[in-house]
Amino acid sequence: MALPSRVYLNGEFMPAESARISVFDRGFVFGDGVYEVVPVYGGRPFRLAHHLRRLEASLTAIRIANPMAHGKWEEVFHELIREHGAIDQSIYLQVTRGVAPRDHAFPAHVVPTVFAYAQPLTYPTPDQLRTGVTAITVPDMRWLRCDIKAIVLLANVLLREQAIENGSAEAILVRDDCLTEGAASNIFIASGGILATPPKGPFILPGITRDLVIELANHNNVPCIEREIRRAELLAADEVWMTSSTKEILPIVRIDGQAVGDGRPGPLHTHLQTLYQDYKHAFRRGEVE
Repeated sequence: MALPSRVYLNGEFMPAESARISVFDRGFVFGDGVYEVVPVYGGRPFRLAHHLRRLEASLTAIRIANPMAHGKWEEVFHELIREHGAIDQSIYLQVTRGVAPRDHAFPAHVVPTVFAYAQPLTYPTPDQLRTGVTAITVPDMRWLRCDIKAIVLLANVLLREQAIENGSAEAILVRDDCLTEGAASNIFIASGGILATPPKGPFILPGITRDLVIELANHNNVPCIEREIRRAELLAADEVWMTSSTKEILPIVRIDGQAVGDGRPGPLHTHLQTLYQDYKHAFRRGEVE
């Protein structure tokens, strides 16, 4: 994927090659910051209020004041979106604590660094949706505040690379024999016609797509429960999916070399995928928020 040509940085829109951030920025030195990824359909940021609430929660958790009001964030996003027109795209935004001498303690009177850009959205391929993808299970070696969308993603990078080197699309993380999430996704299972996903808490990121899948299931009489899921139950499930803003709802058909169900995407995935795409089309038409 090509790099974006234009970005927003600290109050200015500029060519990407002109953007400069100090080597003393705490995001660079400590990974001291948070981020968001917002899909854009038909020129409109998708579930924007939900994304901005999650951004606010992440900023509050690491004690950075939100540098912009929600209305200002919207102005910035719409200006970035204009470059790509009405095609589906995604916005990446990042806020760090700012530039200061290297010291673990919070600096006084520091100004946050704000960075954002938009780029065309890349979806799973039709083949991936039709035949599904594979995954591996790995120990969840991350920290204890995975609910913060922090820019420190080294553990996730290593775990995802482990999956790729195994020929798989995702690493499914297990902590104390319980499923948490994927390296870059939330995870659902289906057994006996009932959907389940791990509950929100410090060990998973509260995914916006995850929450929409639960809403769509509840509104369409599909039983869906948020509960603890053991690794053995994951491996014995009829269906397993990963969800994220860019992967949407992607079926997993093999885990650790073992087929999930009959080794093909299942009927509940087909049903929820249809509901999800219908919701997106309604959003593009301005019928839902």
